[in-house]
Amino acid sequence: MSTQRSDQPPPTPDSVEPPDPRRWKALALLGTAFFMVILDATIVLTAIPSIQEDLNFDVAGVQWVLTGYVITFGGLMLFFGRVADLMGRRSVFLAGVGLFVLSSLLCGIAWDGWVLLTARAIQGVSAAIMAPTALSIVVSTFRDPAERNQALGVWGALGGIGATAGLLLGGLITSGISWEWIFYINIPVGVAIFLLVPVLISESRERVAVRRFDTAGAVTITAALVLLIHAIVNAPEVGWAATSTIVEFVAAAVLVALFLVIESKSSAPLVPLRIFKLRNLTAGNLTIFAVGLTVDGMLFPLTIYVQEVLDYSALQFGLTSAVMTVMSIVGAMAGQAAVTKLGLRPIAVPALLLITVGTALLIGVSVGGTFWGDLFWGLLIFGPGMGAAFVTSQIAALDGVAEEESGLAAGLVDTSFNIGSALGIAIVTSVALSVAGGVTADDPKVALTEGLQSAFLVATVFAVLGLLASFLLPGKSPEPAGADAKAASVSTKD
Repeated sequence: MSTQRSDQPPPTPDSVEPPDPRRWKALALLGTAFFMVILDATIVLTAIPSIQEDLNFDVAGVQWVLTGYVITFGGLMLFFGRVADLMGRRSVFLAGVGLFVLSSLLCGIAWDGWVLLTARAIQGVSAAIMAPTALSIVVSTFRDPAERNQALGVWGALGGIGATAGLLLGGLITSGISWEWIFYINIPVGVAIFLLVPVLISESRERVAVRRFDTAGAVTITAALVLLIHAIVNAPEVGWAATSTIVEFVAAAVLVALFLVIESKSSAPLVPLRIFKLRNLTAGNLTIFAVGLTVDGMLFPLTIYVQEVLDYSALQFGLTSAVMTVMSIVGAMAGQAAVTKLGLRPIAVPALLLITVGTALLIGVSVGGTFWGDLFWGLLIFGPGMGAAFVTSQIAALDGVAEEESGLAAGLVDTSFNIGSALGIAIVTSVALSVAGGVTADDPKVALTEGLQSAFLVATVFAVLGLLASFLLPGKSPEPAGADAKAASVSTKD
């Protein structure tokens, strides 16, 4: 593969394509699809106790209903982002929407635990097709730098809102109808999106003579993630020093090393390692990875605490999370409006500080706790920080990326968040189970609460890592797309 530097003169006004008049409608449609796949990562949280009871899961097993989705989602996004760039973004996106509808149906009719876990993994694959492809279409559709950053701000806001809105909607649906309907609601929305895509979106692809896909890289990194997370989740039960745990950790490390070797030698790598020369992209991905660790690392123990310790119903839990959802919208809107004026770092650092403080306030949850005494202030502070953090890290990770690599960059930022989410859930679950298992108490809620306190402490550490990463973001406003990419001479064309 050759590294290409563009020596072409800047386009003249006559050579610049006019903006697509459908672009804002297309953004609304694609944003709805993205909101749906992000929503499905958290909407199951409020339904966890109901699913656990109906399908006979234990605590370690039921977390795979969430983790199975985010592993395949995160592990395959880079691959499908690249496939979309080469095969046609609209066509690949439509395939993802169709698979999402079918897998949602299978989730709803699941008659036992293994069927649901399998369906959720397939649903994650479809989300891995949809999310990076949709974002790549947005990047290629909005050619004006100012409009593109505005669109990316909206996109980042949708991610933050979707992550928390799932709790509210999940509670309403689970209590009002049944947990199966958190999946059935995807079907009419997905069908509508499928029908509107050909009307609002044109086909686009990268122009290359030979189309190559890094299947080996995709399989290797996904397998490494599965082994790593399985080892973390199972360790409290079988032991951290158990042979099976050590073997899985070693195998995961070997696969990661193999992945790096594959990427360095591939003529069409899944992740061209030189793309990390783009400072904003690297800093944005580090930040969104830490945000993923923190958000789901906080939400999973929050779900268990509210429904298992405080004995709230799914509806009550959904309503208590509304304060976080509303504040995340406020944070996303404020962050999107301010980032182009103040720059990335001046917004990201306070956002991560709010996330850190909000998570830290949850460490003190108690057995006899209340919403107002134990949860309200933490959720109130966490919400706006999360909304603003999504916006700034999303813009940073795509700032300056060339159009032909928009699918790669979009897949990378979504992958960073979802890998962070999967690891965050696995680590805090493992810590909570390990701590709770070592507590002797007549009331099982006492042991569970101590385990959850430790989980919130770990999530706070994740937030601190995100805060440190946010200092790597540039203080200036986002530059026109493509500027940094040209400077770094990044290209995936042969």
